[in-house]
Amino acid sequence: MASGIFVLLDDIAALMDDVAVLTKVAGKKTAGILGDDLAVNAEKASGFMSSRELPVLWAITKGSFLNKLIILPLAFLLSAFFPSAVTVILILGGLYLAYEGAEKIYEFLFPHSHKGETPKLEKLSEEEVLAREKGKIKSAILTDFILSVEIVIIALGTVESETLLNKILVVTIIALIATVGVYGIVALIVRMDEFGAKLIDYNQEENSISDKIGRFLVNALPKVIKSLSVIGTIALLLVSGGIFVHNIDFMHGLFENIPGILVEFITGLVVGIIVVMIIKLIMWIWKKLRS
Repeated sequence: MASGIFVLLDDIAALMDDVAVLTKVAGKKTAGILGDDLAVNAEKASGFMSSRELPVLWAITKGSFLNKLIILPLAFLLSAFFPSAVTVILILGGLYLAYEGAEKIYEFLFPHSHKGETPKLEKLSEEEVLAREKGKIKSAILTDFILSVEIVIIALGTVESETLLNKILVVTIIALIATVGVYGIVALIVRMDEFGAKLIDYNQEENSISDKIGRFLVNALPKVIKSLSVIGTIALLLVSGGIFVHNIDFMHGLFENIPGILVEFITGLVVGIIVVMIIKLIMWIWKKLRS
């Protein structure tokens, strides 16, 4: 009886060790999308009144947990009964990520032209303010759903040859990290300026240490969000390029003499540019047909 318990404990320890190693590998593979997830949600959770930032972020976080509850069982079922579908979804997701990354670069190089109109202040009722807030929350949750699908599928792809139990444990851990870790960091980022303001008001001394740190935090917030956006764009192209390089057979070993990270970035960028051109062409044709 005692020996059986020790054998069971040994099996559990071995399983946890395997899961820890596989989770580390899956974490590296999904780090790019997690970076983009962080950048996107930091941007979407900012711009609200100070008193509404955390409630809005909590609402998005709950939506993210619900997304994972929907996505995880479906992903495990596909992996068990239709494993080829996982690769197809992965490639489709790679096309979306490449498009999103290239489209951000396109928007930066060729920004939309805006007419020189003086912005008008709107007087909104409390109901209208809450309605706009709910709209932004829904938009953030939808974006989270798309990114969550990619995170889960990429994590699943890294443990494709493992047992079903290992797949479930590893991918579930990655999904939880993606929610708790990302939104925890976002909460710190969006409250950075508020904390800085409190440091500035901490004492009556002029130009004290707390004042300097506080001003630094207040001034750093927009730069941090902008930096995350740039890092997220690069990460999108790297992740999408990695998906194509590792999952399309004819690309295996095609550029052996070039560093892998450069191959993945260029592949993601080229595919993204092609998809952007196709989308722009379709939109142009659609406008011509409508007119």
